[in-house]
Amino acid sequence: MTHPVQSIRRSYSLRRRDLLAGLPLLARGAPPEARAITRGPRFHWFGYYDKLQFDPTGRRVLGMEVDFEHRSPRAEDTIRVGMVDTGGNDHWVELGDTRAWNWQQGCMLQWLPGSKSTVLWNDRVDGDFVCHLLDTGTGKRRTIPSPVYAISPDAKWGITCDFRRLNDCRPGYGYAGVPDPNRDVAAPDNAGIWRVDLATGRRELIISIAQAAAITHPPGYSKDAKHWFNHLLVSPDGKRFIFLHRWRGDKEGAGFSTRLFTASAEGKDLYVLDPAGRTSHFIWRDKSTVLAWAWHASHGDKFYLFHDRTERVDVVAPDLMPVNGHCTYPPGNRWILNDTYPDKDRLQHVYLYDTRTHTRHALGSFHSPARYTGEWRCDTHPRFSPDGRRVVIDSAHNGGRQMYLIDTAGVTSPA
Repeated sequence: MTHPVQSIRRSYSLRRRDLLAGLPLLARGAPPEARAITRGPRFHWFGYYDKLQFDPTGRRVLGMEVDFEHRSPRAEDTIRVGMVDTGGNDHWVELGDTRAWNWQQGCMLQWLPGSKSTVLWNDRVDGDFVCHLLDTGTGKRRTIPSPVYAISPDAKWGITCDFRRLNDCRPGYGYAGVPDPNRDVAAPDNAGIWRVDLATGRRELIISIAQAAAITHPPGYSKDAKHWFNHLLVSPDGKRFIFLHRWRGDKEGAGFSTRLFTASAEGKDLYVLDPAGRTSHFIWRDKSTVLAWAWHASHGDKFYLFHDRTERVDVVAPDLMPVNGHCTYPPGNRWILNDTYPDKDRLQHVYLYDTRTHTRHALGSFHSPARYTGEWRCDTHPRFSPDGRRVVIDSAHNGGRQMYLIDTAGVTSPA
C-alpha cells in the first residue's frame, strides 16, 4: 500500500513542507503508518469527528459503505452501515442500511455511550426520519420515531435538530427525502432543537429557531435572513449542550453567519458563548470549557477556549494550530487531535498538539484529489479510540474514500 505521505519520507521534508505552507511543525521523526481498514470496490467512511466510532474495547470500528461518490444523496439512495473488526483481519460486518444520510456526518452512526454492544443510526421509514438502536451481540433492533443528533453521556436521552431544514439550508448536513414544511419561513416557532427520550422515543421541542433568533444580535440580522441550527453536542457531564445558530440573508450571499449557544439539558438558560459571527468547529474540553475555531478581536481567526457563561476567552496554540480543523481531546485532555483542510498542494495534515510541551506531532499528510470538494469533499475528521492510542480517519488519497487506522502510541507515550 502506498504510504499516506506519498513521496514525503523524512521528517525534515515534512517540516520544510509545513513551514512553506505557513504551518510550523515539531515532530519526533516521520509520522506513523496509516493502515487501510476498508477497501474497494465500494467506498467507506464514518463522517464527523465528535461521535463514538470505536467500541469500548477499541477493536470494532463503525463505518458506512456506498457504491458511488461525487454527487448529492438522493431520496432513493440506500447505503450500508457496518463495522470493521480490526482484531479480525479488518473483516467488515454489515449491520443494516439507511436512507437518511449525508457526506459530512453520514447517518449519525455511533456507539451508545457506555454500551459494549449497542449502536444507533438514523434512517427514513415511511416518509419520516427515525433512529434504529441495534444490539450487535443479539441482533435485536428497535426503532424510535425520531432521529438523533447527539447523545447524553448516560445514554438516556439525545437531542436533535430539523434535518429537513438542514437539507434545504446547508446541503451536505441534512437528509434528502422529506421536504421542509417551513421552507418559506425565516424563523419558525415549531422547529428547532428537540430532546428525545431514547427509551420511549418521545420528543419535546425545547428551543425553537424563532426563540434563538429573537435573542438580540447587536450588529443586526441581514435583510430576509433565514435561520437554522446545526452541530449539537452534549457536555461531558450531561448538564448542558452546545449548538450553532446560523442564518443567511442579503449580506451573507452564499455564505452564512453564526452564533455559538449553550443551554441547559432542558433547553433553558440560553447563553451566547460566541457572538462574533464566525464560529466553526468546536469540542467540549470539560463540563464548562469549549475549544472552538472562531474569530476574536484579540487574535483574529484562531482556536480559542471559551469558558461557558462567562466572557473569558483564551487563545490556543496560535502558531502551531493556525488554521481551522476538526478538533477533539483524547482522554486526559493533554493532547488535541486535529486536522486541516487541503493546503495549496491539496494535502490534509492530521496531527496531535501537546498542550503540556506546546509541540505539534504529525500523524500524516494525505492528498485530497481535486474532485473531492464542496458538499462531497472527504475531510479526514480524525476520531480516537477509547484509550487514545489509535486514530481512524477518512481519506481519498488512495483512489476513493476509505478508512485508515493510525497507531499513535509512539507519539503519546512517554519517550
